Amino acid sequence: MEGFLGGAYLWVKALHIIFVIFWMAGMFMLPRFFAYHVESVAGSDEDALWIEREARLMRIIINPAMMVAWIAGLALVANIGLGAGGGLHAKLLLVLILSGFHAVLSRWRKALAAGDRSRSTRFYRIANEVPALFIILVVILVIVRPF
Repeated sequence: MEGFLGGAYLWVKALHIIFVIFWMAGMFMLPRFFAYHVESVAGSDEDALWIEREARLMRIIINPAMMVAWIAGLALVANIGLGAGGGLHAKLLLVLILSGFHAVLSRWRKALAAGDRSRSTRFYRIANEVPALFIILVVILVIVRPF
């Protein structure tokens, strides 16, 4: 592929895909952690363990993976240009919404760490499916290119 990335294009694309996988893996895990965490007693030893696990997952995997996925993705977009079609714009919109969900997960993590048990296990199990819906749509846009 031509563009400023030249021969590095496929390497940047591979990097993007790898870190999207890491980001999504974390986004699938965190709501599931919340579903188990909400069952613990606020202030208990188990609560403290969940708080630490969730913070580590966010700090070590989810946040860095999202940043690298975004940087590599934006480099790919800059390489091909925004005129690549409506599918690219739709994908960017979905990724922006998914990034917003990432921020929501961060808020929920902080609320649970503060002892907020206002949401049920069922709520977090349903929230666990949100990233799946978005990644399905993004993959269809990238592979099938319906428009």
